[in-house]
Amino acid sequence: MLTFEVLASEGLARRGRLGLRHGVVETPVFMPVGTYGSVKGVLPSSLEAMGAEIILGNTFHLWLRPGTDVIARFAGLHRFEGWTRPILTDSGGFQVWSLGANAKVSELGVAFQSPVNGDKLLLTPEVSMQIQRVLDSDIAMQFDECTAYETLGRITGEAEACRSMEMSLRWAARSRAEFARLENPNALFGIVQGGMFETLREESVAALTELDLPGYAIGGVSVGEPKAEMQRIVAHTPHRLPAGKPRYLMGVGTPEDLIDGVAAGVDMFDCVMPTRNARNGHLFTRFGDLRIRNARYKTDEQPIDPTCACPTCARFSRAYLHHLDRCGEMLAPMLASVHNLHFYVALMRDIRDALETGTFAAFATAFCADRSRGI
Repeated sequence: MLTFEVLASEGLARRGRLGLRHGVVETPVFMPVGTYGSVKGVLPSSLEAMGAEIILGNTFHLWLRPGTDVIARFAGLHRFEGWTRPILTDSGGFQVWSLGANAKVSELGVAFQSPVNGDKLLLTPEVSMQIQRVLDSDIAMQFDECTAYETLGRITGEAEACRSMEMSLRWAARSRAEFARLENPNALFGIVQGGMFETLREESVAALTELDLPGYAIGGVSVGEPKAEMQRIVAHTPHRLPAGKPRYLMGVGTPEDLIDGVAAGVDMFDCVMPTRNARNGHLFTRFGDLRIRNARYKTDEQPIDPTCACPTCARFSRAYLHHLDRCGEMLAPMLASVHNLHFYVALMRDIRDALETGTFAAFATAFCADRSRGI
């Protein structure tokens, strides 16, 4: 099902190894996001070549399209999308949160109208577990309610965050029971909620720990709150989770956020930022971010990042990427996505190396100084 061992540590930061049904994952790890069963614009072979060991799929979107009947014909998501390494699937809770007023939340689950064909649907903890059983993802996530930071211009108060967190705990127990009933051979992670309130986060951690799940995630961050609020919760929560189990920070974030998360004891990260930013001409480099659409790059013969070993930097200039982007060529976001994902995967590899040698603090300081220097 799942094995996890901590191989080295420095402060709260951990270097670990995660064993799953479809392979071993070295942690800390960044997981590229493949919402619909593909990481946008990037071939599985390219992901393998850059060293990606685990990717994400999304229960909500794959349920709507192509549907579990199609994926069941392939005995799961791995064969369907041509990826042989581990997969983690989100439960659909975040996507339900993003539907806003178009979703009606109750103790039973979430009722909503399909954004694809208008069908009336009900997503419950049990349905989420049933979908993820068909997907056969190595890590399934409990169904939860993502507590909005702000709704209709009003910041979520402690009472509302408490109500939501407690319901997510009840949904966690239901997810666990259905996961067991289905005899799912994979791993189920719980999700810590509680908004921006430390006491609620601690209550959530304590109750989820009682369920003795194989791993735990920190949810409900990077959902519109000020950066300082996110940083406060990330610094507060991870080290309170069980030391012998993997810790996953959902939907975060920038390279600096990953550094901060590792320092706080996080083992796993995901974010759409590398590919989404790439599609908008926003590229990450060791010395700050580069906006390839800027006219200054029209004749620039340098690679995106002279320190980067990705295929894009090895072969193409900033001028060429600028040209492709300005012309709307589909190759532009493909090459940019390969670079950005390679940057993230390489960063995590460097972090693991630093943790093994006891130099993570020095590495983090130097990395952040280089990034703030600018191109």
